[in-house]
Amino acid sequence: MRLLVVEDEKKAGEYLKKGLEESGFTVDIATNGVDGLHNALEEDYALIVLDIMLPGMDGWEVLKRLRAKRDTPVLFLTAMDELEERVRGLELGADDYLVKPFAFVELLARIRTLLRRGPPRDVEHMHIGDLEIDAIRRRVRRAGQRIDLTPREFSLLQLLARRRGEVLSRSQIASYVWDMNFDSDTNVVEVAIRRLRAKIDDGHEVKLIHTVRGMGYVLDLEHEGE
Repeated sequence: MRLLVVEDEKKAGEYLKKGLEESGFTVDIATNGVDGLHNALEEDYALIVLDIMLPGMDGWEVLKRLRAKRDTPVLFLTAMDELEERVRGLELGADDYLVKPFAFVELLARIRTLLRRGPPRDVEHMHIGDLEIDAIRRRVRRAGQRIDLTPREFSLLQLLARRRGEVLSRSQIASYVWDMNFDSDTNVVEVAIRRLRAKIDDGHEVKLIHTVRGMGYVLDLEHEGE
């Protein structure tokens, strides 16, 4: 699993990277908030270890902007141990909070616990243009008309909608929807996208599911696709 550590103290970052890699993770390091947010939005990480006192952009702002687009698990790692600070972090969307100094074994245990958790609770209702997705009842409507989807098609649409505006590769889609490693000889993703597009977009002037050549697929009101 790939982790991102956002830590401005060089020695602390190197210590975390070494320990986590020895524990079987792949680790990227960012030394300021701006780079940390950029990496968090552009790359796929299983979890982010985030300091609060960072140059460029503090951890509070990084988390706030991240949560507007992604639900990647975040563990705050900081010297700030006031109760109010811990509560603030959790209210902003942090999944856990560990105060420095800490024992590495505790950090590792917390990371593994977060990674064992199920996926985050879905937003109950999503609206993209005239498309409505009811995650609780697993119902979909477009322009007021109900669309019947198979469970797999619903999962695929839900993934695209939750990551609206983000181009997802075939390997990402296969991993999330089918829980499988992507095989370049398998066209399961293309077939599923084609069937979903026929149900969601056919008969509508505004197309929502777009192909980005050489990259993958994206759901949005407007996009330079095919």
